[in-house]
Amino acid sequence: MATVHITDQSFDQEVIKAPGLVLVDFWAPWCGPCKIMGPVLEELSEQYAGKAKITKLNLDENSLIGQQFNVMSIPTLKFFKDGNMVDEVIGAMPKNMVSQKIEAQLAG
Repeated sequence: MATVHITDQSFDQEVIKAPGLVLVDFWAPWCGPCKIMGPVLEELSEQYAGKAKITKLNLDENSLIGQQFNVMSIPTLKFFKDGNMVDEVIGAMPKNMVSQKIEAQLAG
């Protein structure tokens, strides 16, 4: 399963109303560290297909949700479980560290 590109309009349906674990990558096309995270998140979306949904929200095109969740720096990864934000990471990080965060949420 590839990452799901979401918008301000689809956020509620794709994240808040979605059961289970959803990771939201707040990013922008001009952001260098965001470009590094893109392939990492694509790989993880395949690895965790059926267990966790990984989404991407372009803040240049969709700023309302970023403001609502106080995103001040990108990339920011926010983890939602059954519609509630349960964790966040600010800045780029290696695949194994993101995987550990996902595993911790799936186990909890």
